[in-house]
Amino acid sequence: MADKPDVKHTLNLPRTDFAMKAHLAQKEPEAIHKWESGRLYERILEKRAADGRPPFILHDGPPYANGHIHLGTALNKVLKDFIVKSRSMLGHYAPYVPGWDCHGLPIEIHVDKHLAEKKKGMSVTEVREECRKYAERFIGIQREEFKRLGVLGAWATPYLTMHPAYEAKVLEYLAAFFENGEVYKGKRPVHWCISCRTALAEAEIEYKDKTSPSVYVRFPVVSDLVAKFPALRGRKAYVLIWTTTPWTLPANMAIAFHPEHEYVAADVGGEVYILAKRLLPVVAEELGWPSPKALAAFAGRELEGFKARHPFIDRESLFVLAEYVTLDDGTGAVHTAPGHGHDDYLTGVSYGIDIYTPVDDDGRFTPEVPRYAGLQVFEANPRITADMKKDGALLKETEIAHSYPHCWRCKKPVIFRATEQWFISMDKNGLRAKSREAIAGVQWVPEWGRERIDGMVAGRPDWCVSRQRSWGVPIPAFKCKACGAPFADAGVARHVAGVFAAEGSNAWFTRAAAALVPPGASCPACGGKEFDKEFNILDVWFESGASQNVITREAGHSWPADIYIEGHDQHRGWFNSSLLIGVGVKGGSPFRTCITHGFVLDEQGKAMSKSQGNVIEPGEVIKRSGAEIIRLWAAMLNYKEDARFGTEIEQRLVEAYRKLRNTWRFLLGNVSDFEPGRDAVAAANLLDLDRWILHRFEQVRGRVVRSYEAYEFHPILHDVLDFFTVDLSAFYLDVVKDRAYCSGKTSLERRSAQTAMFVILRDSLLLMAPILSFTADEAWAHVPGFPGKDDSVHLGEFPKAQDWLGTRGAGFVEDMERLLAVREKVLKELEKAREAKLIGNALEAAVTLKAPATDTGFLAARKEDLAALFIVSAVSVEKAAGDDLVIEVAKAPGGKCERCWNFSTYVGTSPDHPTFCARCEKVVKAARP
Repeated sequence: MADKPDVKHTLNLPRTDFAMKAHLAQKEPEAIHKWESGRLYERILEKRAADGRPPFILHDGPPYANGHIHLGTALNKVLKDFIVKSRSMLGHYAPYVPGWDCHGLPIEIHVDKHLAEKKKGMSVTEVREECRKYAERFIGIQREEFKRLGVLGAWATPYLTMHPAYEAKVLEYLAAFFENGEVYKGKRPVHWCISCRTALAEAEIEYKDKTSPSVYVRFPVVSDLVAKFPALRGRKAYVLIWTTTPWTLPANMAIAFHPEHEYVAADVGGEVYILAKRLLPVVAEELGWPSPKALAAFAGRELEGFKARHPFIDRESLFVLAEYVTLDDGTGAVHTAPGHGHDDYLTGVSYGIDIYTPVDDDGRFTPEVPRYAGLQVFEANPRITADMKKDGALLKETEIAHSYPHCWRCKKPVIFRATEQWFISMDKNGLRAKSREAIAGVQWVPEWGRERIDGMVAGRPDWCVSRQRSWGVPIPAFKCKACGAPFADAGVARHVAGVFAAEGSNAWFTRAAAALVPPGASCPACGGKEFDKEFNILDVWFESGASQNVITREAGHSWPADIYIEGHDQHRGWFNSSLLIGVGVKGGSPFRTCITHGFVLDEQGKAMSKSQGNVIEPGEVIKRSGAEIIRLWAAMLNYKEDARFGTEIEQRLVEAYRKLRNTWRFLLGNVSDFEPGRDAVAAANLLDLDRWILHRFEQVRGRVVRSYEAYEFHPILHDVLDFFTVDLSAFYLDVVKDRAYCSGKTSLERRSAQTAMFVILRDSLLLMAPILSFTADEAWAHVPGFPGKDDSVHLGEFPKAQDWLGTRGAGFVEDMERLLAVREKVLKELEKAREAKLIGNALEAAVTLKAPATDTGFLAARKEDLAALFIVSAVSVEKAAGDDLVIEVAKAPGGKCERCWNFSTYVGTSPDHPTFCARCEKVVKAARP
């Protein structure tokens, strides 16, 4: 195009104040301030409500109020923002009420460390107040960090699990389980963290490799086996067991055999060992038995009721039967300690064996254990094995690396320990079966989530809901002073809920028991009237799972929620507890759709950790590149899988962002003088190329909207970026540039192109607003005004489908595709001519199309548009002798127009404008006043 100022001013060059450089790190906070001061979130809801839009509820899984956010929490919040904003723009009333999980062990541990010795002189309520302050501090920090990501929501009124009204609701939900007869107190083994001194639920367990002792121990048989097995007459027999937890041997009460498996009594150097027949060769090799001889063979069921003497405690161990005994490893005879294992416990109950647990809250043996009293269980392992070796009970000791349960908070190994805890039964009232039925009715994204959570619910034990800490919602349970029986039921829970609603859960620690039990309450066991309080708190997963109570907090909201979305670890966490509470309290799943996303890894696919030095904080990315880049990353990845992030990925994202921004900037520049109400060309009158690009964009629009509806975000970015780079930048905008710049300001040629560019600009900003929320809103402010334009893009809705073809139908599209195929062939020939130094740029060329008879008429009818389509100065169409299209490139005749740079024989012939082509002279003359 023209370079000289006096010629340049005659062109319709792009003009816009939308900056090329985004300066996101500086501008995004300004946008957030504008949104907040302008009540954007509230106005969106007011507008949707006024328009009678149906509600759509995404319920926020509460992040823990501890520490700064990381890339994983950023990904989660941004995905939620995509969903809420897109549903709003799909025509829904879509509020977003954020929440925080405020209670629990991590906060208590941080506060304990901070208080140190000072804690000893503080009351429970004073310590709880410090916990509250800690939670409030990080709620404030995280709130600002989430807002900085461009997430819109009810940030001023979030739900908090430590709010009195919320705590009261938690107890009301617990009351429903009491009412169903599903809550009970029992002594049974639970995961116990000896570091945190509390019981743990299955969801609070992580499995990591641990090295443990691997020991083979013999128990001398004391029963007379001869009557059943005459071959053992006069022989000393032992049962051989294998275990990786020698510390549980002091609690051994039985040895389990599978009723159907075949066992043998094998002679080994004059001693007889009982073990599974199939495992005899394996054990013999392991223990170095040269040639064991089977004296007798029998089914496991024949051993039931016999007894052996404990190897180092004066006690007998009963032989019992259990279906869970396997022959995968060990000896087929399983050491059974009912106080230290779930299966062991069930066996103990069925045989009436004492649930013996000689281990205290600190994981130390109680005084009743000879030799090891006061020792921590893991410290006791080497002492126990050394003593058994000296006594002759230990046949072999090695080490084994195996998967072992660890506390999810302190990361230390846990133990199984039978303690008195409160449980919710999974089977007494059909909670397990009803939950599995509810799972079948939920839409799971991805689909494998259904099978995963179903397996977890099918196999999980009764829910242990009590914890031995102080920062949480106390379980409203009492102990009768007269008989010691526990006193807790639905009425008690609801009464205490009323107290908590008015005073908060601190009331449990400040009020006397008499001021907390319902008026006139009496012990159901003995009729006693005086009680002591228990001091257990509810499992925090019960608390967070009860967050579904806030779904109906706002007007127009109804239970269940449309969607829950969290990381895939929540199948055993929040999804699980929410589901059980929803089914138990309200009779169904609290979510219609459940989506899981992956974790964040570094660029090499490794987990991010501070010890590895590969952690990238969201704040670092925002400071460098802006929150928009994090949002773009969240949209570009397949969130159902683990997501990678690193500096190289960040740079690629920045480049992709630049392409999108520059395309919008180009479109804005070319519609700066366009007033849609006045200048838009009717669909029927659009030029073919403009009609075609709008049709192409309509296809993109349809796919984008369908992707939003299916919660699929990465296809959206791919579709839009591909359209912007391939269809627009590399083709359409390049072709129409001449029309837009050089045609008459108000000519059909220019207004038709502007109409197409305006529609694509307006609608692509609307389509991308949920993802690039800052940039779309910034660009929206520069879009020419049109009837119904909102002052923020987020107030708008997605564009509706539009038929740009009209009566021309599919034939028009086929014709355009046919022309574009010819264009591709022409471009190849132009490149050859450029390489041969025949031409410099394409405008120096004149193209001759020698077409077969079948194409000659088609091309000749469109001859006037071909030069612009090919971006050359002239095109002629001739009939070819053969059946193939022949393309000839020659130097364009005439001179170069100083204004449009096309070559024309008219240049030099006009006395008024000797350096212009005919078109440019006509345009310039027409523009003169």
